[in-house]
Amino acid sequence: MELDMEPDGELEGALEDMIRRYVPTRTVHVLVVRHSRSMTTDTPARILTLLSLLQTPREWPGGELAERLGVSRRTVRRDIDRLRELGYPVRATLGSEGGYRLVAGKAMPPLVLDDEEAVAIAVGLRAGAGQAVEGVAEASVRALAKLEQVLPSRLRHRVVTLQAATTPLTSREGPNIAPETLTVMASTVAGRERLRFAYRAADGTGSRRLTEPYRLVSTGQRWYLVAYDLDRDDWRTFRVDRVTEPLATGARFAPRELPSGSAAEYLRRSMQRHVDSYEIDVAVAAPPQAVAARIPAWMGTPEPADGGTTCVLRATVTDPVEWMAVRLTMLGAEFRVREPARLVECVRELGARLGRAAGDGGDPEDCGDTGDAGYTGDAGYTGDAGDESGPR
Repeated sequence: MELDMEPDGELEGALEDMIRRYVPTRTVHVLVVRHSRSMTTDTPARILTLLSLLQTPREWPGGELAERLGVSRRTVRRDIDRLRELGYPVRATLGSEGGYRLVAGKAMPPLVLDDEEAVAIAVGLRAGAGQAVEGVAEASVRALAKLEQVLPSRLRHRVVTLQAATTPLTSREGPNIAPETLTVMASTVAGRERLRFAYRAADGTGSRRLTEPYRLVSTGQRWYLVAYDLDRDDWRTFRVDRVTEPLATGARFAPRELPSGSAAEYLRRSMQRHVDSYEIDVAVAAPPQAVAARIPAWMGTPEPADGGTTCVLRATVTDPVEWMAVRLTMLGAEFRVREPARLVECVRELGARLGRAAGDGGDPEDCGDTGDAGYTGDAGYTGDAGDESGPR
């Protein structure tokens, strides 16, 4: 925004008006990418520079701020007052070592980033966007979509170059996904905009889809898109790693009501229709909160027992029983499997095998492979929850 005004005249309140107009006071936070150039006589640019300095976690003496900004200490005090009026909690301390510091307030204030900081955050979000990290995955993609929307082209090019030139040493299960695919999908979900893309089914068949995207769902290993397929006139779930050429069409739509309430529940039911599922009933010698922190969300909520000191885990699962037995040993507490019988037997065999591995006797040659070495799916599901997953 270019403002052609005298720096000490009408421009005096320009920043306040601009931020009040575009920055809501509560739930929406603005990320400002500040370009490096000297504009200390421009009041809005000077106050943005001051805000950027204060967001560095340190005490700033008034004299140092005045020197950095090229203004008097009186102007610095006046600019600090403006920031306070806009809701920024700036604390002042007295004495020779005193100064100004931006402290934590009741709400998240807008952030001011320089070029290097904006690039660093974008690279970090891109690195994590293709990994379906449970709990924060969707929020990370939304943040990446917002940041890349305002990044200048020269910074976007730096981000792409840095990501292409680096490779993480650690590996993870699940397929890689282009961050651009996720950001396009996230923006169409947020903007209620129809999405067109190419899709490859589990059998390799390709098709073109026109959808009304509803939600992105992370299972911890994969991303799924829950959307209404306009060509098939039904709800579908799509594995995002099988999506190519995503295109936001610009056509808006009124959201439809999902059959099962939440996107996560709809995806879970879609998966269960394509694989064998079974009910588990496990008593765990730990409080329900502790157990809930160690299991994925799709396994549900443990039920408290014995006054909340223990709990019972009941869920419909699709994992192979061998993997479910291993997962239960990772709860960090004593447990007893009550149902089903095949899981009881599997846990018994796993316990015997672990005992032999610890040198508790037994013949090492008895340690056959009862696991599923090829298992890489989500909740036991390795196929496509999309093409044939309409409500039944």
